[in-house]
Amino acid sequence: MDAIPVYDVLREKMAGLARQHGLQEEEVLVYTEVLTPEQAIGRPERRDFPLLKGKEKMVEARLRKARGQAYTGCPGFFRGSLARVLELDLQDDFERAVFIATLNALARHAGLVHNTLHCRDLGPGDCGRQVAGFLSSHYGRPRLGIVGLQPALVAACAPVFPLRVIDLDPDNIGREREGVLIEDGEQAAADLVEWAQVLLVTGSTLINGTIQFWLAAQKPVIFYGNSIAGAAVLLGLQRYCPCST
Repeated sequence: MDAIPVYDVLREKMAGLARQHGLQEEEVLVYTEVLTPEQAIGRPERRDFPLLKGKEKMVEARLRKARGQAYTGCPGFFRGSLARVLELDLQDDFERAVFIATLNALARHAGLVHNTLHCRDLGPGDCGRQVAGFLSSHYGRPRLGIVGLQPALVAACAPVFPLRVIDLDPDNIGREREGVLIEDGEQAAADLVEWAQVLLVTGSTLINGTIQFWLAAQKPVIFYGNSIAGAAVLLGLQRYCPCST
């Protein structure tokens, strides 16, 4: 599941975007901050989101007045020029989170995308219901595979579709949510692709390095989440994230 080709493409497109908007040559400072759970997601209806449980963190990059975010399990702080971000090796989740959050901020600054920030408060619940409606209207009642446990999505989709869910968090694997067993994302990924007619894939796959596998799936793939906002535009991927801002 080598994601390096995807990052090569994104690095090239990001560098071109920076040159196009005159940001490559000047010293643009990018601050990446770790957000507290309430800063990132507010007070949603449910309390079982990974952000609220402390399993994942949201980092935020600021490029002039534009902001972009990304999930990561390896948060940290970064300050440097856009050129420095483009030079990162992207060999770990922290560097990839810095790169992707910055890409999201740059894409927003360039006017390519306008919803690069996580939904807040009642947004996650509304998102789940809208995603279920979107899938129903476009695909009917397909066998749906969700990649990455997002509790509100599972709650909204479980009553509507034949559903399987995979995740990489050991604390989730083997548990049931809304009557659906959460399967091991490493062991069940290939079988899920065979079984599912439509895949709903978290944008966090762009951070954890597994996205290449899902891009190769010969099924409709819809990405969700704010992490993949800029990359979806630059790579021509389908993304549905109705409540992000």
